[in-house]
Amino acid sequence: MNPERIYQILRGPHVSEKSTTLGESAGQVVFKVGRDANKLEIKKAVERLFEVQVKGVRVVSLKGKRKGFGRLRGRRSDWKKAYVSLAEGQNIDMFGAPE
Repeated sequence: MNPERIYQILRGPHVSEKSTTLGESAGQVVFKVGRDANKLEIKKAVERLFEVQVKGVRVVSLKGKRKGFGRLRGRRSDWKKAYVSLAEGQNIDMFGAPE
């Protein structure tokens, strides 16, 4: 897998209250991923980019929200997120926080 494809698969971390809680308690990390990415590609991309062992991947496809722009009605793009479970003792430090 070339580095360009890794960054097409993993768009970035998804930061929310739920994802933070999962990271602390269950050893999971949540990513925004490309809509064409599958579980195997996500697993390989995370293992190669962060040099960790991945135990499992769950994927959720989300519909874009309907939004109003003045008198016009619009819709945001659909997107996909992946819940990545890490093996025991593995950790990804997303934001480089000091210990």
